Amino acid sequence: MPREYQFDFELRHLVYFREVARTLHFRRAAEALAVAQPALSRQIAQLEEALGVELFARSRRKVELTAAGRALAERVEPLLRNLSAVPDELRALTGGQTGQVKVAFTGLAMATVLPGILREFHRRFPNIRLELNESPTSAQLVALAAGEIACGFFHPDATTPGLRTRELLREKNGVLLPADHPLAKRPSLRLKELVGVPWVLFPRAHNPGFYDRVLAAFSRAGVTPRIAEEVWPRANAVGLVRAGLGGTFMCPSEARPLPEGVAFRPLEGPAPESRLVVGWRAEDARHLPALASFLAVAAAPEGPRAGPAVHPPRQAV
Repeated sequence: MPREYQFDFELRHLVYFREVARTLHFRRAAEALAVAQPALSRQIAQLEEALGVELFARSRRKVELTAAGRALAERVEPLLRNLSAVPDELRALTGGQTGQVKVAFTGLAMATVLPGILREFHRRFPNIRLELNESPTSAQLVALAAGEIACGFFHPDATTPGLRTRELLREKNGVLLPADHPLAKRPSLRLKELVGVPWVLFPRAHNPGFYDRVLAAFSRAGVTPRIAEEVWPRANAVGLVRAGLGGTFMCPSEARPLPEGVAFRPLEGPAPESRLVVGWRAEDARHLPALASFLAVAAAPEGPRAGPAVHPPRQAV
């Protein structure tokens, strides 16, 4: 045992001292502790010897704390109170009632399903702290594999070994245009009608699957897109559309509500599809009770949702 943790007294000595300091009466303290008075006196004497100080000033008429005794009493009370709380705290931790969970999310998650999940989770588990961080799909997959986050809301390309996922959203995208764009006056559009529109997308490395689905939709529509900007996070793309720099893709659930200066229009015919899942490592859900509590809300079959998805949630492995 490290030298700094070697003591010449035991926890029971502090418990006995605390009771005598509280009552300032050895007989009453002994009765409260259910020990014989001589035994209690010996324990206090052992503590005084171990500390090298006198803790009580004793006379035939009364018992008083010395200056050292008062100083020790001030330190012992919170120490014992904290120790007494440890069993309940540990049971709450292992029962998934307290703890911390690191969660990553994409802009689509925060704009659709995540707020409802967070609201329900904090209602059911107010003592679990969530550490939230926005990051793209590619970064989340790396962080999950490394154990740097416990859970992620991302857009899958394919089944990822070692991860379990639950699909939360699958929707066909529409387009977001500047509100004053001539095509924004139509109730719906086709990609081939948007041949002259510059596009604001995101770097392909952040989400290769969706990026490729965008290009495939253009190809099926017989259109070659003109990509004007690639930005991240998602809010920046919306800002550039508001600035009149082009259009971007957005799913219907994400398009409620919209800021001023932009207009959402559904697409007919070829259109990329957004897919959102919550993902975690299977072994983490077994060993991290707080994560299991979070998944009980986030991955529940009928968990909180922000809007209707085209396809109902389903389990993916």
